[in-house]
Amino acid sequence: MGTVKESQHAYQVELLTALRNELINREIIAVLITDSKNRPCLDVTDSAFRTRRVYAHLAFQWYYWGAEHDERVSCLKLFPAADRIAEAARAGWRDGEQEELGLDLSQIRQAYRS
Repeated sequence: MGTVKESQHAYQVELLTALRNELINREIIAVLITDSKNRPCLDVTDSAFRTRRVYAHLAFQWYYWGAEHDERVSCLKLFPAADRIAEAARAGWRDGEQEELGLDLSQIRQAYRS
């Protein structure tokens, strides 16, 4: 039996492989890779031939490709997720560098202190 990290990695690969297959069905170029931090992700090419990396966030069950609210979608519904990502790729990725999704836990803590 593998470690928790190995199981999580395998599940991310499974989620991303399913998404890749759906994006390919929608004529979107998507390649499963491992980034420099050893995280599985998809390199997804937009209409201007720019790539963004799409990751699977397990704790929140999101596919995400940036830090903005409209750059994430639920993993729980594969077909709507693939539709949304394909739509974003056809429209073209947002200008600028891809931001890393980060959660500010201090905001959550502050909410409970009030």
